[in-house]
Amino acid sequence: MNEKFVEYTMGKNSGRVVIYPKDVQRLTSKSEKFSRMLLKKIKESKEKAEHQFVSIEDFAEYTGITVNLIKQHLAD
Repeated sequence: MNEKFVEYTMGKNSGRVVIYPKDVQRLTSKSEKFSRMLLKKIKESKEKAEHQFVSIEDFAEYTGITVNLIKQHLAD
């Protein structure tokens, strides 16, 4: 994993690890359908099985948005 995307301190409680379509909607201002499709593309690019989740780190790496920025907006 690219370290520039993992900017949070590992020793602290980092909160939630998984990102959901509603979170993607909040971050991108796109529709729920777009959000589901984007998460599906991320799963495919990471070669994840259908039952596996997309982590915030996976989303950050795919979109180029830092983990800190994502967590900051999800905490609002």
